Amino acid sequence: MKKLLNDPADVVVEALTGMGLAHPNLIAVDLQARVVGRRGGPVRGKVGVVAGGGSGHEPMHAGYVGTGMLDAACCGEVFTSPVPEQWLAAVRAADGGAGVV
Repeated sequence: MKKLLNDPADVVVEALTGMGLAHPNLIAVDLQARVVGRRGGPVRGKVGVVAGGGSGHEPMHAGYVGTGMLDAACCGEVFTSPVPEQWLAAVRAADGGAGVV
């Protein structure tokens, strides 16, 4: 056995779904945009911090979303960077009014 996947086309959505189910008190998952944000939304007056990248073997950056860490992460498809619409959704999810980096 090499790996456990239902369908390679669904691996990112399934991984994010699992993260959302495992940590509903910490993160909010937007499956349409493939964006993970902090539960409760952005912190007012704080500069939002966003990261993202392709989902090579897992949507890595999503695991760094939480208090004192990232405010949002966008997850591209396998070995593909997130598209501009995903970045925009992540920036909006992290915007507390003081800018987003």
